[in-house]
Amino acid sequence: MVVRLRLQRFGRKHLPFYRMVAADSRSPRDGKHLEIVGTYNPIANREGIKEIRLKADRLRYWISVGAQPSDRVAWILGKFGILPPPPPRMSLQHKIPKKDRTDP
Repeated sequence: MVVRLRLQRFGRKHLPFYRMVAADSRSPRDGKHLEIVGTYNPIANREGIKEIRLKADRLRYWISVGAQPSDRVAWILGKFGILPPPPPRMSLQHKIPKKDRTDP
């Protein structure tokens, strides 16, 4: 059984709220989970703060036993220092006009 750390979507239309869960990789996105390890609210409050709550000890446990984080969860865990930050996915070559590029 492969365990994934991923986000389950809750809330209503245009107002998402996510639970970060440890779940079997074969279960559906909003289906059965093994444990809730955090929450993520991407909608900023009046002060402009997006709320993230993590159970760091449980996250470290699941990672130590081989759980694989999804891309978004890996990004969140990288921001909080639980995992090393993932490498940037954007190439800087695309920002330079083609006529100015020096291709190797």
